Amino acid sequence: MKKFFRTIGPGIITAALVFGPGSLTVNTKLGATYGYNLIWVLIITTILMISYTRLSARIGITQERSLMEEIRIRYGKVWTVILGLGIFCITAAFQAGNAIGAGIAFAELFEMSSVPWILFFSTIAIFLLFFKSFYAILEKIMIVLVLVMLLAFFLTLLLTRPNLSDILNGLLPSLPDGSELLVIALVASSFSIVGAFYQAYLVQEKGWQPGDLIRAQSESRNGIIILGLLSGMVMMCAASVLYGQQINVSSASDLGLALEPLLGRQTTVVFMIGFFAASFSSLIGNATIGGTILSDALGLGKKLQSKSVRAMIILVIIMGSTVAILFGRLPLELIVFAQAITIIIAPAAAIFLLLLADFKWQNLFQKNQGISGWVQMTGLVILLGLASYNIFKLVT
Repeated sequence: MKKFFRTIGPGIITAALVFGPGSLTVNTKLGATYGYNLIWVLIITTILMISYTRLSARIGITQERSLMEEIRIRYGKVWTVILGLGIFCITAAFQAGNAIGAGIAFAELFEMSSVPWILFFSTIAIFLLFFKSFYAILEKIMIVLVLVMLLAFFLTLLLTRPNLSDILNGLLPSLPDGSELLVIALVASSFSIVGAFYQAYLVQEKGWQPGDLIRAQSESRNGIIILGLLSGMVMMCAASVLYGQQINVSSASDLGLALEPLLGRQTTVVFMIGFFAASFSSLIGNATIGGTILSDALGLGKKLQSKSVRAMIILVIIMGSTVAILFGRLPLELIVFAQAITIIIAPAAAIFLLLLADFKWQNLFQKNQGISGWVQMTGLVILLGLASYNIFKLVT
């Protein structure tokens, strides 16, 4: 058992930080509005995410320098700073949603204001940074939170009794009328190129060497499969409980509250525990991504025990909790701001991963080209397509 736990970590952390309140809400809205019809989208995004996470893990293990150091050396400091600042701004902009999610989960359970809980959990997140072995603590916390999410959402799924035949039908590709925007949001939240990008840093923090490559890529794959399972379970729960009920879903917590009159208070408690685990894991993980990558981009350090990295992480946490307390939600202006930056950063991060992996663009059309090359190119095309669509929406 000890040997098993030594071989997991980076992939689980990536799954935990990607699966936050935003992903929960999108999956809940899709299940409530379109039932089981869009489960197939999760399979595609899971495959894309696995491909890029494995790619990032390979880069992290086979190269001594970090991603930002490699980009700085090969392509210049300007790109490094742009990418680092962009990722930092994205994580800071969405951090309020993670803080609000962690606060709401307990506020709903105890029927009180979310503000004390936001302050409490943000303080805990900052406190954890001052442990010398922060990575080891982060790894253990994420493993526990992922297990809590798996158990909570699986129990909720069993209690909601989803229709098996409808689930199987949902594996067949179809696009219900009016679902386009939510599907785009699902792809953007599930296929997190920033999360995949950070995998290279995690395997280096883990201390894995080139001899651990197969194990690292396998662990990365398993972590993302868990991410897909979590998303699928929430979507199916929402489809079972909310589909056809004409309930306007503004947060995943709406699903938790809807469970009580149908299945009892205990079911709501179980779901809210999973909702909290998703929010708190993203609160810590999201801030860790932004702080680490910006610090590395500025040449101030990349290790989690570095004072500059910890200072940047604390800054993200404070920014998120401040916005959460002042507004009680993620302001529309911040969402637009984050989307505008993501338009540039997501495709750029994917391109740099391919470049650092010495992706052979010309080999795509050779008969011997493996399926991974096509999957990675498909992922890049999707990211560029999402960027083009968002630019169109922003200027019209």
